[in-house]
Amino acid sequence: MPHAAIIVAAALLLLPGAASAQSANAQSTTTQSTTTQSTNGREKAPEGARAYIMWPSNGTTISGGKLWVRMGLQNMGIAPAGIRKEDTGHHHLLVDSDLATYDEPIPNTKQSLHFGGGQTEVRLELPPGRHTLQMILGDADHVPHDPPIMSQKITIIVPQ
Repeated sequence: MPHAAIIVAAALLLLPGAASAQSANAQSTTTQSTTTQSTNGREKAPEGARAYIMWPSNGTTISGGKLWVRMGLQNMGIAPAGIRKEDTGHHHLLVDSDLATYDEPIPNTKQSLHFGGGQTEVRLELPPGRHTLQMILGDADHVPHDPPIMSQKITIIVPQ
């Protein structure tokens, strides 16, 4: 009987190691790259990929400043941040701003919103004034594709 207790104790000690090995194997499987890189290191955008803002439309007046922004994508798929899969990305919304460069990750600020969970809409509350919105797709690491997949910049007005 003492041998059985030692075997059970040894098995219990090995379980955490086996679990972490399985976890590491699963992580390496999910982070394997299945994407095509361009010469500048950014992921290549597929032919015909297009990003657009479904709502609001350009020139819309938003009373009270509270609105839903709905983002669309054509000829590509949505994948959460950190997931590398060819012809996918996730949305970022530029509010009253422009990107300084397309060769680095899109910053996460109040003017550059990240939707790394794969979200396609967001509720915003904007102060009175004239505002611009533009959606840009980022790869698994938040870097724009090559060429960048971005919507037209729209302007909305929030009255006083």
